[in-house]
Amino acid sequence: MSRVTPDEATDAVERETLAMRRMTESLVEDLAASVPAEQVSSAIGAAHTRFEGKPIREFVPILVERIVRTELADPDPTVRVGATPTPRAVPGEVAPEVLPFTASPRRVGRRGIVQLSLGAAGVVAAATAGVALLPDRGEHSAAPALVGVHGVVGSEKVAFFHDANVVKILADNGLRVDVEPAGSRQIATTVDLAAYDFAFPSSGPAAERVARQRNVTTKYTPFSSPIAIATYQPIADLLTSAGVIKPGPVATFDMDRYLDLVAQGVQWDALPDNTTYPVAKNILVSTTDPRSSNSAAMFLSIAAYVANEHTIVRGANAEAHVLPALTKLFLTQGFTDTSSEGPFSQYLTGGMGPTPMVCVYEAQFVEAAGQNKIKPGMVLTYPSPTVLSNHTLVPFNAGGDKLGRLLTDNAELRRLAVEHGFRTGDNAQFAALAAKRDVTVPTDLIDVVDAPAYDTLEHLLDGVAKSYN
Repeated sequence: MSRVTPDEATDAVERETLAMRRMTESLVEDLAASVPAEQVSSAIGAAHTRFEGKPIREFVPILVERIVRTELADPDPTVRVGATPTPRAVPGEVAPEVLPFTASPRRVGRRGIVQLSLGAAGVVAAATAGVALLPDRGEHSAAPALVGVHGVVGSEKVAFFHDANVVKILADNGLRVDVEPAGSRQIATTVDLAAYDFAFPSSGPAAERVARQRNVTTKYTPFSSPIAIATYQPIADLLTSAGVIKPGPVATFDMDRYLDLVAQGVQWDALPDNTTYPVAKNILVSTTDPRSSNSAAMFLSIAAYVANEHTIVRGANAEAHVLPALTKLFLTQGFTDTSSEGPFSQYLTGGMGPTPMVCVYEAQFVEAAGQNKIKPGMVLTYPSPTVLSNHTLVPFNAGGDKLGRLLTDNAELRRLAVEHGFRTGDNAQFAALAAKRDVTVPTDLIDVVDAPAYDTLEHLLDGVAKSYN
């Protein structure tokens, strides 16, 4: 049996904490008309306590939500949280010794949720089995078995798949989805895809490579996110004076001017009247490793377009022409992470000292704002031009295909994708959510260019990779 590392344990705790917080906010809002917020929070705390020390954590937020909904929908003390009745067999259900929980035979609670009384053993069994409590189809009907679907995804989508509400909707539709994060180019080049039911990289080119490798023609693009540059107000003021950032309703980041500064090797302390960040290091946007990560590859795509006189790079001559400019963007950065979560986490916690500018997905910034992680003075700007990172799911079997269709067609999953900062095509809905979180975004993306063709982008990335050596 593989052992869980301390870092993995910490990540699991953080995921559960985030899922519990979101579930609490949603449940308080949902029950506001009939139950005081304090009572909801108290019931959630009591239910969550019952799971202390249990090793299986994936479905804890879902089970807590179902217990609390049942408790608050039914005042009968015989089904209160904490009651542990004697297990008994109910016709048409799995025997208690196999799946030790019993459904109340009296009635179905609000929203058609079968009322449960969970013993301590039942909690573990239910979590282990990934039980989904579905709308009642009969007084003693048992929940259908879930189909497990295992996928590899860009790291920026992990929080979405761990969202308790997302897990619930997928379970209601018969799926239990387990994901592992990886850089999108890693997914396309080095990950053993035979171990997965689907791949969900963060761009069309990476998905195209995956589809070619697996001889798959079906692809789903349920949401997207443009590349953006996150910085801080003092840095934004310096770059405004230097002609890189252009203020407006939405601040833009002039890639032409930025590439000029990089080509000249201009350092921060050389900027006129720079008293806020007078450090002797090059003016560079922090990125992930372009050899493995999609966000860096998309930033490279923008720079390649600008360096090629605002024309999409095509052919060996154009590739050779832009490569010297592209390599300067990455080689002098020092260590770079393999996925977009790394540099963005440093931006959120480390301040402008180590990361004065960082290449991010717009979705990461908007999602972080919803988690109250965006501090005063943090600024989001948009490269001019930018590229749209189309998150594209490639299914390898029926389970992966069903997931792709659900993510594309299910209205509630699309709404939750917006909650996590992604654009789903409903620009008004996205803009309203961003405004609620006090993030200024363009409602309609205008200055957007296409990434190079799949083969061209691979040649550029390989050229940059060779320069590392």
